[in-house]
Amino acid sequence: MAAKKNPLADKAYELYKSGMKLIDIADQLGKPEGTIRRWKSTYGWDGERSEKKSERSVTKRTVKKTPVDDGTKETLQNDDLTPGQQMFCIYYSRTFNAAQSYQKAYGCKYETAMVNGCMLLRNTKVRQEIERLKEIKRQQIIAGADDIVEIQMRIAFADIGNYLSFGREKVDVMSAFGPVKDPETGENLKKEVNSIKLNESCNVDTQIIQEVKQGKDGVSLKLADKQKAYDWLSKYFLMHPDDKYKAEFDKKRAEVRDDSAAQILANMQTIADILKKPEQNRSIADFERNGDHEQTGTAE
Repeated sequence: MAAKKNPLADKAYELYKSGMKLIDIADQLGKPEGTIRRWKSTYGWDGERSEKKSERSVTKRTVKKTPVDDGTKETLQNDDLTPGQQMFCIYYSRTFNAAQSYQKAYGCKYETAMVNGCMLLRNTKVRQEIERLKEIKRQQIIAGADDIVEIQMRIAFADIGNYLSFGREKVDVMSAFGPVKDPETGENLKKEVNSIKLNESCNVDTQIIQEVKQGKDGVSLKLADKQKAYDWLSKYFLMHPDDKYKAEFDKKRAEVRDDSAAQILANMQTIADILKKPEQNRSIADFERNGDHEQTGTAE
């Protein structure tokens, strides 16, 4: 059975990615330098840095930059939190997504993270640390060029499926006197209705939600304008072709185009199949549910 990973290894990894020397990481975490080097080799940290550059050259380059105090050093030294809680606070202060932050901090399945992430946010000490990190971020102002591009990327490629689930469900047929009973079985009569359910706010990126409201027709949710964000990014990358986000933008744009083309072709095939077997008052949903479009071949 494989040995359980030391939680401090994840903290050491984050410090290593920030450009800190191994000896300094060892001092900060109270571990021998040899232990840090063993973690570096075991977990393949070199993938995050160029294999052609030594640790010394990387350190020299990063020293030239003015370090930004984002408060995470104090978080890693907060003895009131466990190592997992420390990493959760750091990830959450950057993404505001409890499930993803918990999954990264603890390395668990997403289903587990969806439950435990929300629960961890109720921990008083965790919330206090997150609020401290958020306040530091607000004081620093928040929106350098990278921050703006990152937010626009999240808006442009947001998936509404991450915010709600929708479909059909069966509910009781109601009268003025309550549920209507089946005269033969005595059970409640059912009908199929459209259903829309919002996901928990702690599990979604709330920064790109523009509006949520409850009206007489039900709940409505509006995300920030994807097309405006997409247009802004297209113009930005024309002027900044070397930006670090451009490759990711091009990749996601290609994926969206491929998906759209595939969906159009699928819809065209469905309509063509319906025209071959027309029926009165028949919907596309009924057609697809019955699986008629899967019938192939010709009669002889």
